[in-house]
Amino acid sequence: MTLKQTTNPNDGLTQEIREAIASGRHGDPFAVLGSHAESHGLWLRAFVPRAEAVSVIRRDEPSASSIAMTKTHQEGLFAVFLPKTKPFSYVLQVTANGVKVEQEDPYRFGPLLGELDIYLLGQGTHLEIYKILGAHPTVREGIAGTAFAVWAPNASRVSVVGDFNNWDGRMHVMRRRVEVGIWELFMPHVGPGTLYKYEILGADGQLLPLKADPVAFQGEMRPGNASIVHGLPRHAWQDDHWMANRHEVNDRHAPMSIYECHLDSWMRVPEEGDRRLTYLELADRLVSYVKEMGYTHIELLPITEYPFDASWGYQPTGMYAVTSRYGSPEGFAQLVDRAHQEGIGIILDWVPGHFPADAHGLALFDGTHLYEHADPRLGFHPDWNTCIYNYGRTEVTNFLLGSALFWLDCFHIDGLRVDAVASMLYLDYSRKAGEWIPNRFGGRENLDAIAFLRRLNELAYGRAPGSTTIAEESTAWPNVSRPTYVGGLGFGFKWNMGWMHDTLAYMSTDPLYRRYQHHKMTFGLLYAFSENFILPISHDEVTHGKGSMLGKMPGDEWQRFANLRAYYGFMWGHPGKKLLFMGNDFGQFTEWHDWTSLEWHVTQYPLHRGIQRLIQDLNTLYRKAPALYRHDTEPEGFRWIEANDTDNSVYSFLRLGADQDPPVLVVSHFTPLPHTGYRIGVPGPGIYREVFNSDAAIYGGSNMGNSGAVDAVPIPSHGFDYSVQLTIPPLATVIFEHAHD
Repeated sequence: MTLKQTTNPNDGLTQEIREAIASGRHGDPFAVLGSHAESHGLWLRAFVPRAEAVSVIRRDEPSASSIAMTKTHQEGLFAVFLPKTKPFSYVLQVTANGVKVEQEDPYRFGPLLGELDIYLLGQGTHLEIYKILGAHPTVREGIAGTAFAVWAPNASRVSVVGDFNNWDGRMHVMRRRVEVGIWELFMPHVGPGTLYKYEILGADGQLLPLKADPVAFQGEMRPGNASIVHGLPRHAWQDDHWMANRHEVNDRHAPMSIYECHLDSWMRVPEEGDRRLTYLELADRLVSYVKEMGYTHIELLPITEYPFDASWGYQPTGMYAVTSRYGSPEGFAQLVDRAHQEGIGIILDWVPGHFPADAHGLALFDGTHLYEHADPRLGFHPDWNTCIYNYGRTEVTNFLLGSALFWLDCFHIDGLRVDAVASMLYLDYSRKAGEWIPNRFGGRENLDAIAFLRRLNELAYGRAPGSTTIAEESTAWPNVSRPTYVGGLGFGFKWNMGWMHDTLAYMSTDPLYRRYQHHKMTFGLLYAFSENFILPISHDEVTHGKGSMLGKMPGDEWQRFANLRAYYGFMWGHPGKKLLFMGNDFGQFTEWHDWTSLEWHVTQYPLHRGIQRLIQDLNTLYRKAPALYRHDTEPEGFRWIEANDTDNSVYSFLRLGADQDPPVLVVSHFTPLPHTGYRIGVPGPGIYREVFNSDAAIYGGSNMGNSGAVDAVPIPSHGFDYSVQLTIPPLATVIFEHAHD
């Protein structure tokens, strides 16, 4: 039996259209609701569930009587026909529960997206999608409200829902821009702080779980997961000097010592229920601590909104939203601004490699595999049970590139550290034979991901001058930190995971057997200048049963602290920028736990306080001695003196800067037996001042050293015409700076 397509004289609609509106299954409500001119008059229609009566009040005739509308469907469809009337501005007067209120009709407002936006979105080249998608408080025709826009091309209907409509998806169905699959709606009188989601019907009419906004700028604190109307952050920046000069700080020829920080567990307030600090409190305490310790940058574990605390932010659902755990977007902006005013850069861990399959997130967003690959061999990550972005879809890469530029633009972020790059580059990453699909050339390389990463880096450096990008890439993929125009991926820096694994394996070995592992400490120099490396002692090395840095060290208590001090001295002397995870810089006893504060109380004890002072002094020396950083990424900045003294477990090398920079001599010794009269070749005559000694008493050492300096004598050694005789303390690194006669 077919439905007769006759129209009702009370609303001009067929029964089929009327039912579709009332049930929330009409995909184009703007064709029905609002004001519609015809040759002989004007139809006004409104869908207001739970209303007893609805009238129309003309704005151009405020003194005129209201025009009553006829209820044509029991669910709340109202209509009136005004013969010989042209379109006019109006407001609805709604009576519900005996109370009359005036409310604006969203369906009387025109389209939101302009032609250029539509064109760029269609091309997948809209680099500022955060300015048009999401929820933006705005004013239209003198009415304050919020403009909503979301990409859901395969949906048959999308509604914005919230407390403003009792989460009723029938009420505010959005306008579909069929050219690009964007749904948009201006909601009058919906303002900042309002909770909202999108209710979506798939192409097959299936009602999906309510979805958070992919381009929301703020999200509800877990366990809630609604988006919050906020708009772009509003902050009066005071960092003009920093922004104009930050290219000097992020340059590969500059000193870079990074403090990696998890905001949730950095410091808590035990006397207030062990609460976490706010962004504003962190702007004071964290920035002050980092400045006091001499670091150049803070790297934050992801602060893009995420639902599961134990993911540490590495499974984000809000790529444009500052997590609400610590406050508002403005609070985070204040943290960044304060750091910049104190001369400290901010790096964000950013996760474009995968996303969680939470029902309110991106997975099956419009009922289809929109953001992720449909084939699990491409779209499912077996290590983390997450979804993998479809980098071959322009709208998806546009979404990700827009996120990167959003943080660089709106929050003045100085660098993006891209997580899990290796998992993006290889189609067979963590997959067995038959569980992955080769690329079009039959290879294992993810060509779409490679193109995306190259474009990311080109845009970051091109549109955010002075910023940098960093790759966490754990394989030997070539040219990660080389420009795209020479075939590289275009990152500014790469984490040296191999150096970290080798040296920690060596340091975990009993000193009695280190002679057999000697070249684990030297192997990294075979490839040290193939990339612009950062030496990372990150959060990954002090959790999940790996123990603390102090816990990795062998021996009794004194030897464990001495080993750690010697290792840090070796690290700061070694070519490469430095990264140290929080708590490692005062020798935390236990491994890191994300749910509780660092063990700040141990800094009252001399040995822990000694580690803290040592890091502070290493950072100071590093920044003051150009030879330690100017050629960090170039072979001319390094020369071995002795790399093969396996019997004594001693390493000695030179760090070299520009011609005018005093050379620096680094000597590391990893057995508990001191050496006296140890001869080392040096490049010329003069005094070699002892500028650092990890065995100094102020650090908790035995205070064995060289009385502040040694003189070079014309006795050839190690290929040099001059040499020095040193006292090398047990388990220690000693650093000397050459002072010419």
